[in-house]
Amino acid sequence: MPEIPAELLDDAPRAKKPRKPRGRKAEAPRPVNALDLILAQLDDAKAEQIVSIPLDDRRAVADAVVVASGRSNRHVGAIADQLVMKLKEKGYRDLRIEGMPQCDWVLVDAGDVVVHIFRPEVRSFYNLEKLLSASAPDDRAVM
Repeated sequence: MPEIPAELLDDAPRAKKPRKPRGRKAEAPRPVNALDLILAQLDDAKAEQIVSIPLDDRRAVADAVVVASGRSNRHVGAIADQLVMKLKEKGYRDLRIEGMPQCDWVLVDAGDVVVHIFRPEVRSFYNLEKLLSASAPDDRAVM
């Protein structure tokens, strides 16, 4: 095989390396209304007795609380899993989930909206709808 002279190799055009994109990575866009997304997903997952409670500046915790029921521990866990997957798909990253191992009561904190998914017996025991309703007293203690 004949050797190529070094002078010819130095003058040869070189392939350019592809440039890396500069700047910030684009964040996944958040949906305009998380409450609508959550209610639609709970309906798709066959959650029962879905109740949305707007907090109307009474609480500093969230804008709304959603309470729903599942038929069994397995159903409650499946509803919570599907909801978390949908929220992550839509760009929510700072989700906090409590109660997944037992699945009697699962809490999903999506920031603006807090979702409680119960088994029916546990839901009737805690009765969060009454606690968070508009007729409940303010957080101030009477002295």
